[in-house]
Amino acid sequence: MLLSENKLPIDYRTEILKLKKSLNAVILAHYYQESEIQDIADHIGDSLELARKAKATDADVIVFCGVHFMAETAKILNPNKIVVLPDVNAGCSLADSCTYEAFSEFRKQHPEYLAITYINCTAAVKAASDIICTSSNALKIIKQIPPDKPILFSPDKNLGAYLIKETGRDMKLWNGSCIVHETFSEKKIIDLKLQHPEAKIIAHPECEEIVLKHADVIGSTSKLLNFVIEDSGKEYIVVTEPGIIHQMEKSTTGKTFYPAPPSAECSCNNCPYMKLNTMEKLYNCMKDLQPRLELPESIIEKALVPLERMLTMSV
Repeated sequence: MLLSENKLPIDYRTEILKLKKSLNAVILAHYYQESEIQDIADHIGDSLELARKAKATDADVIVFCGVHFMAETAKILNPNKIVVLPDVNAGCSLADSCTYEAFSEFRKQHPEYLAITYINCTAAVKAASDIICTSSNALKIIKQIPPDKPILFSPDKNLGAYLIKETGRDMKLWNGSCIVHETFSEKKIIDLKLQHPEAKIIAHPECEEIVLKHADVIGSTSKLLNFVIEDSGKEYIVVTEPGIIHQMEKSTTGKTFYPAPPSAECSCNNCPYMKLNTMEKLYNCMKDLQPRLELPESIIEKALVPLERMLTMSV
């Protein structure tokens, strides 16, 4: 705990709740955040759910506990609201892999293609896209595109490959990937399955195909959470960022969850960007209203169009 000016430790939870009330703020948190941040949030969800909550909120201040592109999305949907995030350096390997300049060139090379872009991208790339999607709604959105319309899918090649397999569409893929979801070891997952033969393997589609072929269920974080809630099984090997396990344990009784191990002897299955956010940083960002998310009006106007298309096509 941080010491206050009178040398007494600060109770972050109590102080954050006080600030939330005085600011008329809403706290949004992704499933991959630390458990104490999830527990204090008003809404917890995946990218699609949090985008919907951001659009619907009547709060004056949006506090986004996630990564930078998520806070940008909240700002695009709420240009007149204050949007803050605990750590401005909480980025995303997928967003970093797809710069606006390179993406624009990709589009110029394929002018007849429709650009469906995963929400894990910068605001500028969103502004240069036709439709945004998430892992929750990508399949539904692609099925609404006429079969003869060619598609560019960016920036996650693994999610793109999964969607090609599921839809039969011949899409051109950007060569990007998530540093967390590419780190899972097929061998270690098989070994874990041998230790727990009754455990079902549940995986996020950002994983490589060699891992997904072992999965009993493939889906977004929300889909995986709903599956373990409704399923009659008792054991699960969770092949995504282990932050989701907190909600799985809170939402079920008598079930056991095993985080899938990475290929190296490290904690690489934890997203280093998501874990930059802490309760202390959350408290400070609300106290100071910094770091504050600001975007050019021109980017907001252009990026809002494909985001609104996503929300409309996801109903």
